[in-house]
Amino acid sequence: MSDDAPDSLIPYDDVVQEALRAVVGRVLGEVAVSGLPGDHHFYITFKTRAAGVNIPVHLMERFPDEMTIVMQHKYWDLKVGEDYFEVGLSFSQVPAHLHIPFSAITAFVDPAVDFALQFHVDAESGPEPHEQAENDGPTIEQEDGSNVVTVDFGRKK
Repeated sequence: MSDDAPDSLIPYDDVVQEALRAVVGRVLGEVAVSGLPGDHHFYITFKTRAAGVNIPVHLMERFPDEMTIVMQHKYWDLKVGEDYFEVGLSFSQVPAHLHIPFSAITAFVDPAVDFALQFHVDAESGPEPHEQAENDGPTIEQEDGSNVVTVDFGRKK
């Protein structure tokens, strides 16, 4: 392929991003109804300052750019809407309610089955390094050969 490919008038990258975020919504919706099956658990990374994100101030201060939460053993009140999800989690044994639009999610991982989605983030620079939220899960260890789907269509400016 040539680097001189014409700009598309169809926003394929936006359509793919939306479809993959719908996968996250569908999976979380099923978990909200039936619970997490087997050994499944999720690492969900999101932009803390994205439009529509509502998290406690102490978490916003600790994670000013991006945060990774773990949904495994200790979560409650999972609710899934058309374009967001809400969940209760505990951070250092302090309960917190989080409201996260799917558009704020940058990564979704289910290490039990080696499944991951990464989403393109519209920003001039990459995300700042951050600590794990340490809400109730171990750190994730990626193995070579994982089933990671990376969606990062470079936009010509």
